[in-house]
Amino acid sequence: MKLARVQVEGGVYSARIEGDTAHLLEGDIFDRPIHMGRSLPLSQVKLLVPSVPTKIIAIGINYKSHAGDRPAPGDPQGFLKAPSSLIAHGESIVIPADSKNCHMEAEVVAVIGRQAKAITEAQVDAHVLGYTAGNDVSERDWQQSDLQWLRAKSSDTFAAAGPWIETDLTPEAITVAGRISGRTQQQSDTSLLIHSVRKCIAHISRFVTLEPGDLIYTGTPGQTAAIVDGDICEVEVGGVGILRNPVRRG
Repeated sequence: MKLARVQVEGGVYSARIEGDTAHLLEGDIFDRPIHMGRSLPLSQVKLLVPSVPTKIIAIGINYKSHAGDRPAPGDPQGFLKAPSSLIAHGESIVIPADSKNCHMEAEVVAVIGRQAKAITEAQVDAHVLGYTAGNDVSERDWQQSDLQWLRAKSSDTFAAAGPWIETDLTPEAITVAGRISGRTQQQSDTSLLIHSVRKCIAHISRFVTLEPGDLIYTGTPGQTAAIVDGDICEVEVGGVGILRNPVRRG
């Protein structure tokens, strides 16, 4: 099942997506919503970020192809991205005026469905609603020069997610690809993660209570590349679809 948040005529609704149709739902997507009896073509709704997270946690250096010569971390290395950096499918990534080296990072994103505190890997699936596509936009020069990654990882528009949540996926081998203006830059799948999706979520939950709607960006593969004004970023996640965002300079 594909679940989305949509805006229709000024109102915000949950929706079940089937093909090119959005079936509006009544109730919380985390608690068995029911069909309202109203359906609309996708062209008549605005897709929003598919959840409203209390926090976004991303995992650094989690594919060997991205680590390069760096040693693989012994435990999942999580960092925070500000929820205020979130944008939806179709919205613009805005490169700050003083940025010179902004990259896209294609990622599989887990969406938490139930509160999770100190859970085991075996319990993770019961606490995940589903998966979506994510773009962990990163300013590489700031990432290297700053003591903390506030502006490098959490500048406005630096976290794209969507277009919806696919609930019928297991995390063993979800494909992910990143394209810049039609050119494939990244391609892999979650079977090649250094630390599995379940391990990452269980590890995070030992220290941080995860709430419904929280987003876990599970790591980016391969070598990333700079994005510039006029580019189109696409993240394609198997079973989910394509997250597409244009790029402009602020």
